[in-house]
This record gives sequence, C-alpha cells and structure tokens, in this order.
Amino acid sequence: MSPKPQTEITLRGVLLGILITLVFTAAQVYLGLQVGLTFATSIPAAVISMALLSAFKSATIQENNIVQTIASAAGTLASVIFVLPGLIIIGWWRDVPFFITFAACAIGGILGVMYTIPLRRALVSNSPLPYPEGVAAAEVLKVGTNTREGAREGQAGLVAVVLGSVASAAYSALAAAKVLAGELAAFFKVKVGGKVAATGIAGESSLALIGAGHLMGITVGIAMLTGLVIAWGIAVPILTSMTPMPEASAADHAGAIWSTQVRYLGAGAIGAAAIWTIGKLLGPVWSGLMSALEANRKRKSGGEALPREEQDLPIALV
Repeated sequence: MSPKPQTEITLRGVLLGILITLVFTAAQVYLGLQVGLTFATSIPAAVISMALLSAFKSATIQENNIVQTIASAAGTLASVIFVLPGLIIIGWWRDVPFFITFAACAIGGILGVMYTIPLRRALVSNSPLPYPEGVAAAEVLKVGTNTREGAREGQAGLVAVVLGSVASAAYSALAAAKVLAGELAAFFKVKVGGKVAATGIAGESSLALIGAGHLMGITVGIAMLTGLVIAWGIAVPILTSMTPMPEASAADHAGAIWSTQVRYLGAGAIGAAAIWTIGKLLGPVWSGLMSALEANRKRKSGGEALPREEQDLPIALV
C-alpha cells in the first residue's frame, strides 16, 4: 500500500514564505551593513510558519518545511551586501545597476540550490556536528507539528517575535528622536613607544543587535570582541603612532587610520578564514558528491525504492 500523499507545495505556503523572506531580508541587509554579520533564518522562520499554519487543519510538516526553506533564502539574498559594496570600493562600479544585480542574484540563487544537492550529505547528513542548522530546523518542525505542546510553543514564539519587533522599533524611534542615547563614542590620545598615538571606544545600544547576538551565539560574540580589541586596542594605536598627524584631532587621526588600513586587516583575516574553510570542505564535498552519484545509480536501476529523503534531482541535471 503506497503512503498517503502529503500536501507540500501550496499557494499559501509559498506566499507565506515570500512574506517572511521580505521581512527577514530587510533585517539581514540592515544588520549586515551595520555590523558585517547576518544571522540564520531557518529556525525563526520555522517557528513563525508553524504558528501561522496551525490555524489550518490541512497544514502538514512538509508544507511548514517549504515555508522555512523559502524564508531561509533571506540569508542568501542578503549576502549580496558583502559583494556589491566591494565593487564600488574598488571603483569597478559607480552605482548599483538594478538588472545586473537582479541577474547576479538569480543566477547565484540557482547555483546555490544546485550546490545543496551534494552539500546536503557533506554538511548535514554526514556531518560530525550533532545539530547543524538543517537538522535543528527539522527537529523544531517535528516537535511543533506533531505535539500540542510544540504547537503552543510555536504560538508563544510568534508572540515573542512580534513583541520583540515592536519593542525594537520603538527603541529605535526614541533613539532617532534623541530621547534615548543610541550611540556613544570617545576618542583619545595615548603614548606608544614614546610617540603620540590615538584610538577610541564606541558603543551602540540596539535591541536589534541584542536579538542578532542571541541568534549568533556567544562564540561569534567573543570573536567580534576579540577583533575589536585587536583593532582598536593594538592596531590603531600602533599605526597612528607610526603616522603622526599633530594637527588632527584624536577622532580624525584614529578614524583615518581605521578607514585606510585597519579595516583591510580585518578583510584579509576573513579572506584567509574563507580559504581555510574551503580547504577543509574539499574532502566532505567530494564524499557527498560520490554519495549523490551512488543514490542516482540506485534510482536509475529501479531496484529497491530509496527513502524520500534520499531522492535527489538527477545529478546530471545538477
């Protein structure tokens, strides 16, 4: 007896996924341009999807999965903010052409979806991590869809998301109106090796950043704090002492060195980390590709039916 077909791709699911994507992409672009980091959207999208679709008796876990999968594209779409400003900074572009940008995002999105076929096995199915994001999102969907307690937690999560959004918007409005302090900064001169140097310290109060920090976790926060200490506590003082600017204020001196030298050190560190990560992934990606080819051979042979989670697009099409 064949299993009962499950409703998966529905109009309401696609529209809900697009709506969540629009909201999350706006948030991702804002935070990405402000602090240089984006956050994973799969799990928040899964919580919102479960809470909203629970109003429909015909909703299924597969439909919820489609919604959170569409919404997880917000992180991918927002990644364009790390590329386009670079083209402007190096002088390749003077502005951002809409159609070229749209085409680049569309092609990149298609390539990203195709890459997930072999990468799924390498980074999720065969990953040594107990809870990579995809597995965690699946567990959230299982609990939220199959139990009453999970459904209640999903609704509570949606309420928390809405209240957090309202509170963050209200705080930002008050900060923009100068009712609350939105940002504080202080620059000062120091002595390095007997020479006058400059550095500074700044802080920004934002509920959006607190929420993003909660999603990113303590490890990312410590990494950012370490980078700030290295940049403003070591690099800026040393480089400003090597580049005397006696007539400039501490703020102008430190800001000029930061803009022209120190931030490129950070960009180089990110580039080196990216190359290192790609090198570490070569082995898992190759094994994932071989696994995808093996699954494709089994599918073509027409023998034992593959489990649904092992049925990929034909690798030749990929």
